[in-house]
Amino acid sequence: MSANPDQPLILVVEDEDAQREVLVYNLTAEGYRVIAAADGDQAMERIAEETPDLLVLDWMMPGLSGIEICRRLKTREATANMPIIMLSARSEEADRVRGLETGADDYVVKPFSVAELLARVRASLRRVRPASVGGRLTFQDIVLDSETHKVTRADKPIKLGPTEFRLLATFMERPGRVFSRDQLLDRVWGRDIYVDSRTVDVHVGRLRKALGEHGGEDPLRTVRGAGYALG
Repeated sequence: MSANPDQPLILVVEDEDAQREVLVYNLTAEGYRVIAAADGDQAMERIAEETPDLLVLDWMMPGLSGIEICRRLKTREATANMPIIMLSARSEEADRVRGLETGADDYVVKPFSVAELLARVRASLRRVRPASVGGRLTFQDIVLDSETHKVTRADKPIKLGPTEFRLLATFMERPGRVFSRDQLLDRVWGRDIYVDSRTVDVHVGRLRKALGEHGGEDPLRTVRGAGYALG
């Protein structure tokens, strides 16, 4: 069964096999797309293949530590805004401060409640992927409600197919950001589904037509040689 490309992609980086399996199981049960890595080097390889929406990262690992991974990711433009939840057995205030100052968005001390971790994941994703957790997005006169799956422009309903809805949600979550065709394929169609990159152009064209149904300027921007952006 293919993963739902609507759902955020979470990377779990944990060297303890049992702990990693528990995290993967529970996050998958919540409906997220989940990939895993057993050490820091493997984590960086996973991120190079596909940038996750959120990282659950263990501090203490052999080789490349969680702190070093966090530091590297926060200095790169492509991953600087990726939420990172740091897991650690270190409970001293100084350790928490070090983790947060290195760039972690949240710090969870082991042992932890899975329910609490899931709540922290939802809170972090609400900031970067609001549409994926039932949020309402607004850009100029366009409103997208992910709970009711409805879109309006200037208070007039816009009819969109499932793919065009996901495209619009992706653009509205990051207005101004230029998404390449490959990035849109990963986010909208899912990495495990083969779709020709030209299909992106077709669906962007359909989205443009739908958004212009009641008039108004085209909010989508084509960036030659790079991709598409909203605004």
